[in-house]
Amino acid sequence: MSSVQKKTDVILIGAGVMSATLGTLLKELAPDWEIKAFEKLPSAGEESSNEWNNAGTGHAALCELNYTTEKADGSVDISKAVNINEQFQLSRQFWANLVSRGLIADPREFIRPIPHMSWVTGEKDVEFLSKRFKALSQNPLFQGMEYSEDQSKLKEWIPLMMEGRDPNEKVAATKIDSGTDVNFGALTRLLFDHLKTKGVEVQYRHAIRDIKRAGDGGWQVKVQNLQNNKIEYHHARFVFIGAGGGSLPLLQKTGIPESKRIGGFPVSGLFMVCKDPAIAEKHHAKVYGKAKLGAPPMSVPHLDTRYIDGKKALLFGPFAGFTPKFLKTGSNMDLIGSVKPNNLFTMLAAGAKEMGLTKYLVQQLMLSNAQRIGELREFIPDVKDADWEVVTAGQRVQVIKDTPQGKGTLQFGTEVVSAADGSVAALLGASPGASTAVHVMLEVMQRCFPQQMPQWEPKIKEMIPSYGLKLTDHPELFEQIFDSTADALGLEKVAAVRG
Repeated sequence: MSSVQKKTDVILIGAGVMSATLGTLLKELAPDWEIKAFEKLPSAGEESSNEWNNAGTGHAALCELNYTTEKADGSVDISKAVNINEQFQLSRQFWANLVSRGLIADPREFIRPIPHMSWVTGEKDVEFLSKRFKALSQNPLFQGMEYSEDQSKLKEWIPLMMEGRDPNEKVAATKIDSGTDVNFGALTRLLFDHLKTKGVEVQYRHAIRDIKRAGDGGWQVKVQNLQNNKIEYHHARFVFIGAGGGSLPLLQKTGIPESKRIGGFPVSGLFMVCKDPAIAEKHHAKVYGKAKLGAPPMSVPHLDTRYIDGKKALLFGPFAGFTPKFLKTGSNMDLIGSVKPNNLFTMLAAGAKEMGLTKYLVQQLMLSNAQRIGELREFIPDVKDADWEVVTAGQRVQVIKDTPQGKGTLQFGTEVVSAADGSVAALLGASPGASTAVHVMLEVMQRCFPQQMPQWEPKIKEMIPSYGLKLTDHPELFEQIFDSTADALGLEKVAAVRG
């Protein structure tokens, strides 16, 4: 083995959608900065961002019931849903800007319009969905949402789900046509293709072995070329760790105080895929149901129309699994290796508190194929076993940390951890993840480049017109931006959604 020393301004670890987004933003704002990206797999977007490893939902809280909660007084809290929708609008604007300027040629390669629907059964959940619909309908970001308990109307919306259903069953659904299906794997590859034209050096089959503080305040990154086993040492002023489930072990290598008392719990996913194209053609929506009592938010069942490799597909899931790996291509030692003296008690506290999650995972692991088909039957009464097969989706590592709510609290969102001096940042967590990549990377930039942000702001607002504003408070601006981005991305405009 031999070693090489190299210097650069920015190092991106992991060639997923987060690194692709941050790299694209920085190249727009600081074109003279030298950026290098390292990925241990053979190409971009192969792990968490890959189209087979995530739900492909443009998460805007249009259909995800776990983003709205019922309060003690019976009212529905929509604040989280509004916040996530606002964040998705930033991504939508950034993508539209790239398409409008010809930096991405064809938006259909990564985004398509698809109705987003919420679906419930039973008196209690129908009442909740009705209240949720009324609360969201008063917000301009959710205009065009429809609600129905009428089975004949639902047959128009979701014929496959209504075939063979008991006509006396109490059911309800909401539908909004401004939803999207996003191929995050394709988007990641498009962004990295663009970055290469801007001089960004992307090294595949290169694994990060260590990250150490350099004497000048920057970072020395030890990189192994997996093709010839050569060791290289790269120095950077700023390092971004966007390695999906692999981010936590790399963050721990930095030794920054902010990396202490943080743990991770890996959860794998399974989806069922319809093998019959004729059945897939009968369904055109992303339909999210309600998680069963006691199940974690990640377990929300959904029946999804997807576009993968330009073809329509139908998936149902997720079903949870467990492996100690932090990445689909990771090691069985990942979980044990992540337990350090500084997070041991945090992890033990989580283990004691999250018995419900443990029970849920055990139950999921014991599911037979017939039982999975039984859960699918709640969505498609006439389902036939032979028409579906199981595929393994990606790994997600849920963040565990000490919070005001207690030691070892399990987090279900997306989190940024950064050093006090802004020289290194890591992205941890799961959903809504990729959908809010632009918002999350802007947060990274605000934390890590506070001195540059004032001079960058005009360019950011050029690319993302609502930056710094809440579109909820500016309904006319929202409609204007919504329609212009719809034009660029080939999505539904406000008038069509309302209609």
